Amino acid sequence: MRNFDAIVVGGGLVGVSIAYGLLKQRLSVLILDEGDIAFRASRGNFGLIWVQSKGVKMPSYAAWTRRSSDLWADFAEQLTEETGVTLHYSRKGGYHFCLSEQEFNERSTLMARLAFVTSGAFEYEMLSHNELRYRFPELGPSVFGASYCPHDGHVGSLQLLMSMHRAFHDAEGSYLANASVSDLKKSGNSFEVRTRDGEVFSAARVVLAAGNGTKELAPMVGLSAPVRPQKGQVMVTAKQKPFLDVPTALLRQTGEGSLLIGDSKEETGFDDMTTPEVMRDLAARAVATFPHLAQVRAVRTWGALRVMTPDGHPIYAQSREAPGAYVACMHSGVTLAAAHAGPLAEAIAAGTLPENLSSFSPDRFDVH
Repeated sequence: MRNFDAIVVGGGLVGVSIAYGLLKQRLSVLILDEGDIAFRASRGNFGLIWVQSKGVKMPSYAAWTRRSSDLWADFAEQLTEETGVTLHYSRKGGYHFCLSEQEFNERSTLMARLAFVTSGAFEYEMLSHNELRYRFPELGPSVFGASYCPHDGHVGSLQLLMSMHRAFHDAEGSYLANASVSDLKKSGNSFEVRTRDGEVFSAARVVLAAGNGTKELAPMVGLSAPVRPQKGQVMVTAKQKPFLDVPTALLRQTGEGSLLIGDSKEETGFDDMTTPEVMRDLAARAVATFPHLAQVRAVRTWGALRVMTPDGHPIYAQSREAPGAYVACMHSGVTLAAAHAGPLAEAIAAGTLPENLSSFSPDRFDVH
């Protein structure tokens, strides 16, 4: 049996960001990763570091998201210095385009509520079509207006995943692929974690960050993770000359020049296949926003599964039954990566959770 200070179950962005942070706290860390058979959201996400619209019904989520966004510049710089990987990180603000007056009014109401529940700590602007034309000359006449938030940004998500794993490896972290966990239990002052291949590892701390797979693992240590998969589909275009240097909720231009288009939300279980109907709708909205995209060639599509809780907000908890066991589930793995590698990992290394994360306990779903 190999012993570690901490074992992180899950090798996606959530798991590796926490594991990387634990290494920075001078702990020996093992990542047990299901491997390429996993429904890994980290391979299919949109790459947004997004603050606007998050936390309207949970101010602590808004504050946690904003904190991570503020940590991202130093986090990205550190990763690039350590690994040499260009992350294409940028924080010039983000836009949510509205194609009708009704959409614009609903968006304005939502943003005002978010500013209210955060006591003014959230900044935004509602911009008319004419105001947007100065910023986006290619904008289509169908765009009524948009919300703008200076706290938003974006990053190359695949470059981020690669750099996190490279940094973890270079810092002498241990990683085991194709290591699905079959059993997890407390044994004395440590945990025994068994894989389906029969390998056994032990550690004083265990962090369950296996995305939708966490639902089955959490009860083994007295925790709850009521998560479900939610499908999102993405379209990628051929590379274009730079015209969009800020992210939007629907589309963004990558550092290589291609466009990512996607904002669908579908309750299809573990089906991650793409569909012509959703691709048609995504393309139509993108062309309505920037008409010149009608002539752009689509080269690739994919579907991926978000990790969704009943209220859409993250779950963080330490087990009362088995202290030292933690759960971390959410769909904002990119946005929250800086906070996970920083304050969250620091707290777990100290044997606790940050006080400001107490409202993220799964106990909130037991209240009727």
